[in-house]
Amino acid sequence: MIPRLAPLALTLILLAGCAEDRRHVLVIDVPAQRMTVLDKGRPIATYPVSTSKFGIGDGPGTYRTPPGLMKVRKKIGDDAPAGAVFKSRQPTGEILAVNAPGRDPIVTRILWLDGLEPANRQAFSRHIYIHGTPEERTIGTPASYGCIRMRSADVIELYDLVGVGARVKVVTGDL
Repeated sequence: MIPRLAPLALTLILLAGCAEDRRHVLVIDVPAQRMTVLDKGRPIATYPVSTSKFGIGDGPGTYRTPPGLMKVRKKIGDDAPAGAVFKSRQPTGEILAVNAPGRDPIVTRILWLDGLEPANRQAFSRHIYIHGTPEERTIGTPASYGCIRMRSADVIELYDLVGVGARVKVVTGDL
């Protein structure tokens, strides 16, 4: 016989699966092309990144990186190998080496961002991600088409560190 759970206990169990990551904030410093990961306000990691080569903004078709506060809405790529190619957020089965010539697909992991402010409200529908790139030689310079690119090893580490709901702040001025 299965014991009956009290309504409050049942509610807490159900909500536990919906908990968002409120510990971590990822601060993207656009001028420095760096990401700092904060855990309860304390820096725990930094990574070089690449934001858009077209600048900052949120208009459709602009290929710009949206500014301001966002959150990780979805994580895609659990256990995919480094260099695994994704098309429409699905693994293709192809794996690219670092700095593979002639191609620039999304690889390794995807953290899909959702805008929380008017200045970035279209981020989710524009498919703005933090993701791996095979073009690691461009990391540290503005080189993307709106997303925030990382080295594959770095995005794997970040993916394992933060959860859905983690806040992402794209900063364009002094921190």
